[in-house]
Amino acid sequence: EVQLVESGGGSVQPGVSLRLSCSVSGFTFGIAAMSWVRQAPGEGLVWLCGIYRGGGIIYGNTVKGRFTISRDSAKNSIFLQMHNLKPEETAVYYCGTGLPGDRDYGHWGQGTPVTVSS
Repeated sequence: EVQLVESGGGSVQPGVSLRLSCSVSGFTFGIAAMSWVRQAPGEGLVWLCGIYRGGGIIYGNTVKGRFTISRDSAKNSIFLQMHNLKPEETAVYYCGTGLPGDRDYGHWGQGTPVTVSS
């Protein structure tokens, strides 16, 4: 089983940057890719971006150019650097295994809340 622990969320003003972290532990051998998603209050999960074990990266249109996903394989961690945050991006952010459509997609950590407000 894979355990995922997100951190780094908080309350920030619009326009600032924030970096989220996700620590991955457990049976990580079979993980081919990881994703970041978010869930705004009263809304469903929205996929943001993903990173493959081999290093390839893909972004959703919503965050392309403002968010950067990265990883530190030695530390079994992935990160989400977010720039120019907007109030509508207030949400709980989750990391998870797989990409949309993958068999292992949908396994998330507990999430880390981000509030963007002036």
